[in-house]
Amino acid sequence: MRTLDFDYPLPGPLIAQQPATQRDASRLLIVERPKGLLLHRQFTDFPGFLQPNDVLVLNDSKVIPARLQALNTRTRGRFEVLLVEQSMTNLWWTMMRPGRRARLGSSLHILDHQSQPTGIEAIVEQINAHGHRLLRFQGTPDLLSSLDRFGDIPLPPYIQRPGSKATPSDVERYQTVYARPAGSVAAPTAGLHFTGALLDSIRAQGVHVCHVTLHVGLGTFAPVKADDPSGHQMHEEQFDLPPATSETIARARRQGGRIIAVGTTTVRVIETIASQNGGNLPASTGRTRIFIHPPFHFQAVDALLTNFHLPKSTLLMLVSAFASPGNSHGRDLILNAYREAIRHRYRFFSYGDAMLIL
Repeated sequence: MRTLDFDYPLPGPLIAQQPATQRDASRLLIVERPKGLLLHRQFTDFPGFLQPNDVLVLNDSKVIPARLQALNTRTRGRFEVLLVEQSMTNLWWTMMRPGRRARLGSSLHILDHQSQPTGIEAIVEQINAHGHRLLRFQGTPDLLSSLDRFGDIPLPPYIQRPGSKATPSDVERYQTVYARPAGSVAAPTAGLHFTGALLDSIRAQGVHVCHVTLHVGLGTFAPVKADDPSGHQMHEEQFDLPPATSETIARARRQGGRIIAVGTTTVRVIETIASQNGGNLPASTGRTRIFIHPPFHFQAVDALLTNFHLPKSTLLMLVSAFASPGNSHGRDLILNAYREAIRHRYRFFSYGDAMLIL
């Protein structure tokens, strides 16, 4: 298959610029794989598709204020810095604009929201083959704990804001209600639809709700530039499947429960571990660069809740693989579902509506 095979036309007005008025007020398109049926529902109907002893697995990673403004200490040139991944305390891989001016050894002042120096500086220590810069920060014991003072939530470029700045509403809504460990530079958006009350109602019907962590980075949102998807190299992302989640899943599976993954990042954690352990899911911490595209044999995930994804993206390829495990027919089913969603004016991408694949 070619990357171009995962393209589709999307009217610009269907790219959601704002979240739904309430988190669970979005729409839900149901894709029933065995018959290829499509059903139109509301997200509040989602619990009705769950059964006692099912396990709903959520990615609880928290989005950090990863977009920074910086000033070259010598030339006074301005930069935008996007933190991508922490290598160790105060050492971060970043994407910078304009990148070519951030030369090896350059020294930067980190600026606050009023464009004033914060007292924190950064040195460009490495430049990798992708043009990403490794910055060493100084002037703070731990940059991660300081980001709320001067960082901005990194909204995707297709969400338009004045000055490209997230609003106070975005700070709340571009974050799941159950987010805990900080580390993502983009939200695991399938989880944005849940409220605390909806999760409580799901638990009350005998469904187990548990968490994994995958800190969303370039592995999730980097575009596919290769004509053949098999030529695309995924970036590594850090994950954790804790003992409580492992035990809950094992117990539920013995009782016939299904694993319902919320989001493609959750799928990648589960299938990474399953592929390394004969389908089992022991407690694990590590890094993954798994690239799921058709054909792919899934070993653990039984159903997937997801949003509508960008054309030609790794996320759309993963969803297509899940729609028809083990072969390449799922692309047709998913693109047909997308055409149906466009006809019915569903809202797409991060702040958009949801799809449940059963």
